[in-house]
Amino acid sequence: MGDERNLDLLLNVALGVRAELGRCTLRVSEVLELGRGSVVTLDRLAGDPIDVLVNDRLVARGEIVAVDDRFGVRITDVVARKAVRPGPAP
Repeated sequence: MGDERNLDLLLNVALGVRAELGRCTLRVSEVLELGRGSVVTLDRLAGDPIDVLVNDRLVARGEIVAVDDRFGVRITDVVARKAVRPGPAP
């Protein structure tokens, strides 16, 4: 019974959830040149899984889906706890 009460305390804790398409590195000069219509090339191929991170920790992978007029991620794989990698380096 005590465990259930402790879990109830955690159920309303807000966590940061992020879906990451890919990454790249740009110089400041390249960032300053970005404008409408610019294309930023990422380190992933089209169709590759999207990483789902919770508080900067990889927890799942999925695919982009359209939900009404918004984007979403359909989870296709939950990452095993031992395989979870830390988030990006500061």
